[in-house]
Amino acid sequence: MSSDHPLDRPVWSALTGRQSHLTLKQGAALRFAPDYGLFAAAPDISAQSMADLAALVVAHGDVALVEAEGPPPIPGVAVRTNAVCWQMVADEPNEVGEAAFAFEDLAEADAPQMLALATLTAPGPFFARTHQLGRFVGVKLGGQLVAMAGERMRPPGHTEVSGVCTHPDHRGRGYAAGLMLEVAARIRARGEVPFLHSYAHNTGAIALYQALGFDFRRELVMTTLTRG
Repeated sequence: MSSDHPLDRPVWSALTGRQSHLTLKQGAALRFAPDYGLFAAAPDISAQSMADLAALVVAHGDVALVEAEGPPPIPGVAVRTNAVCWQMVADEPNEVGEAAFAFEDLAEADAPQMLALATLTAPGPFFARTHQLGRFVGVKLGGQLVAMAGERMRPPGHTEVSGVCTHPDHRGRGYAAGLMLEVAARIRARGEVPFLHSYAHNTGAIALYQALGFDFRRELVMTTLTRG
């Protein structure tokens, strides 16, 4: 499970680096605190590391691994879901231009609406404090948040674009693309590289990401573990 590139093990890279202050630890295994996210990782697949991972699940609930392959069988836990993901990276700058719509930076006061929108549209795991993992921008109409995009995992030199979603009543207006480009531009302005993950079967989303300058880097497996 070791790798020289931080994106080969993005969760481990984030949890042992800039986001280590958001983690819970059991032995050698780490996870985001549940209010922030599901993601967890261990240094390797040794019996002790897997036992530590199982203890995290028992103590704090389901976790999600994002690795080159799924874990071996782990006593005490069960696989709830298993899916192939595409990891995509925007190495070259994108032309952002002037947005065709008004958007704004989202703040703590927007947290209830952010959680409600993510719960409705299911862009990926999103919890009460997921919005605190990075900066988010959004579109509001009549005071209602109808679209947003933001940041999630932050491995060294990189930041993940995530939480991209649009209310079903307001799709087809370019909100997702415009907000993603803005988030990616802000990441790049900090001297970092934007990246993202998409389920491999979500060909529509992948086509959008490619049009926005994100290129396939590698396949990874997202495995969700629950109490056995």
